[in-house]
Amino acid sequence: MAELITVEDPDDPRLRDYTDLTDVELRRRREPAEGLFIAEGEKVIRRARDAGYEMRSMLLSAKWVDALRDVIDELTAPVHVVSPELAERVTGYHVHRGALASMQRKPLPDATELLRTARRVAVMESVNDHTNIGAIFRSAAALGMDAVLLSPDCADPLYRRSVKVSMGAVFSVPYARLDTWPGGLASVHEAGFTLLALTPDDRAKTLDEAAPHRMDRVALMLGAEGSGLSTRALKAADEWVRIPMSHGVDSLNVGAAAAVAFYAVTADRPQP
Repeated sequence: MAELITVEDPDDPRLRDYTDLTDVELRRRREPAEGLFIAEGEKVIRRARDAGYEMRSMLLSAKWVDALRDVIDELTAPVHVVSPELAERVTGYHVHRGALASMQRKPLPDATELLRTARRVAVMESVNDHTNIGAIFRSAAALGMDAVLLSPDCADPLYRRSVKVSMGAVFSVPYARLDTWPGGLASVHEAGFTLLALTPDDRAKTLDEAAPHRMDRVALMLGAEGSGLSTRALKAADEWVRIPMSHGVDSLNVGAAAAVAFYAVTADRPQP
């Protein structure tokens, strides 16, 4: 059973994992470098644990101790119990869900390793908004995508905001980061995937016309909000596909577009 430690000093070095959580630039540099990420809320903490991530410590307000008693009973890591006011001073924001856990990252798999067994893959280029990353992972998990590949400059799926928006779905879908872009897409082609680029361009086939659900192995590329896929990424694709729009709307938010496209890619897909 974990040791319950009441902490009253916001500068206590034992709380260092949780300091300045609202400083995005600091945390996105620090967390990968130190091999940690923050899980927020009871459901996300439980999902991270169930996915096999090791817990470094917990930061709880007193009322969450009983709710997470079964988790605490299995831990050897310290559990820091603090007042809501102290939690806010440490983290920089009001911790609405009252429960945080510092988790140890796992080494990322190699992209070729994921491609070996996957048949439906999402590929993100330069998606840097953490909310969009979380939304895309949640849709990928819900709609049956097998894996996610990230360009080198994509945002961190384990950043607190991404994890929270995904409701822990980032733990359910394996992902890897390509070393080069767009050169890394060669491994996708070599693994036998048809590479589809999602774009609002009128020259693209509609998803119905392309019928990706009938293809054996499909990798669907998604670009950043606003700019979309780069010219280099579009040139690397085997085919361009689009979601037809109505009422003068030119495109969807990338998170919404991903959900529509994932369904088109996975519905009634060929069985091995």
